[in-house]
Amino acid sequence: MLTPCDTRASINVILVLSGFNTKRAGYKPISDHLRKTAHHSSVYLSFPTMVDDAALRVLPAHEIIIVPPPEHEGRHALLQQCIQVRIAVFVTEQGFPLDVEVDEYDPTATHWLLRLLPSLKPIGTIRAHKVESAGSSYYKLARLVVLKEYRHYKFGRNLVLTLHDWVKDHARNSGVTDFVKIVCHSQAVRADSAGVVAFYRKFGYEEEGDLFDEDGEPHQKMVARLSLEE
Repeated sequence: MLTPCDTRASINVILVLSGFNTKRAGYKPISDHLRKTAHHSSVYLSFPTMVDDAALRVLPAHEIIIVPPPEHEGRHALLQQCIQVRIAVFVTEQGFPLDVEVDEYDPTATHWLLRLLPSLKPIGTIRAHKVESAGSSYYKLARLVVLKEYRHYKFGRNLVLTLHDWVKDHARNSGVTDFVKIVCHSQAVRADSAGVVAFYRKFGYEEEGDLFDEDGEPHQKMVARLSLEE
């Protein structure tokens, strides 16, 4: 397991390449030379001088899996792992009520689980469900969390993009051809948190309406319209 190193000393970093799409996740290669040298191999890199903390953020091996549908026998165990990660963040860390964390959408929603490899330790999750309303429809993004000690890896971005890909495929398979609408309720700024409105803006979400109370905390409705013509 990789551990933080002292940035004031000579630093050895083991870069493990596991087929992860670093370009899409926003990670840039150190140089063209290193990219060519490191192709399909494990590379031992030595940095004899002081290195910025960002250089230590070597992405751990991981996977994002979709939880099987309700009728699948393997759904229950994986869904429980998703819920336990949510409880660790929303209830234990942020103080939201436990009795509202598991809701009526969990049994039928589509869930994704982020876990480390090879340990299969669950560290993040996100879910989506389709909402039919007054002749129109949209998808609801909800319950996005990553355990605190892993947030500096920017895994939240990966989870959102994974959900977006699934939503676009699901919409196309339903006969939608122009765009698909996704709605989320983002935590707003509060005394101990900067909120995540700015995070969702990076993915094309825009604020709609005024702040409202949800589970005792201010939230902002955010809406994205993703083109299906790409």
